[in-house]
Amino acid sequence: MNYDILLTFVLATAALAISPGPDNIFVLIQSMTNGKKYGVATVAGLMTGCLVHATLLAFGVSAVIRQNPNLFFVIKLFGAIYLFYLAFKVFKSSDDLEISNDSVAKKSLGALYKQGFIMNVLNPKVTIFFLAFFPGFLFSDAINIVIQFYVLAAIFIVVSFTIFSAIAMLSGTISKYIRENRQLGKILKWLQIIVFVGIGVYLLLSDK
Repeated sequence: MNYDILLTFVLATAALAISPGPDNIFVLIQSMTNGKKYGVATVAGLMTGCLVHATLLAFGVSAVIRQNPNLFFVIKLFGAIYLFYLAFKVFKSSDDLEISNDSVAKKSLGALYKQGFIMNVLNPKVTIFFLAFFPGFLFSDAINIVIQFYVLAAIFIVVSFTIFSAIAMLSGTISKYIRENRQLGKILKWLQIIVFVGIGVYLLLSDK
């Protein structure tokens, strides 16, 4: 088991969770609108949805790897190209962070959990991202590939849940800081670009 790969995966996941994106902005807005525990309920729904995508990935990609190991390189290449594409999209996007909650209706805990789950499960971009991200971090030649994907999924969910929940709990402070520091959007934008490009380069250079 290669613990260095797992540590790299943890750090990459943390960087992705911290970088502003649709999910953590959604959590921030719901927390501002409904309250901190409602933001955490949203996070729980999103992370449950991630488990569905991870299951599809674990059984689908593991079968492909077993049938044709050479195809694994193609998957890694696709992953790197997709991450570079995401970096380019961020580069072309605006520096401004939109966190307005003026038109967001208040909802119950159950409704927010359900909304987080559905918006994650029905988003094909999540499956594509997992396909791009996970295969380059397989960490053992001895452990079953399906188990490795589930381990990576568990790490991804725990790290993301922790950071997203912190965003929910600190929503008031975070939103105030964003509004008072207009340059923060540019800094976070370049953080996203660096993270996507860095993971893409890692996938190309990794020997797994």
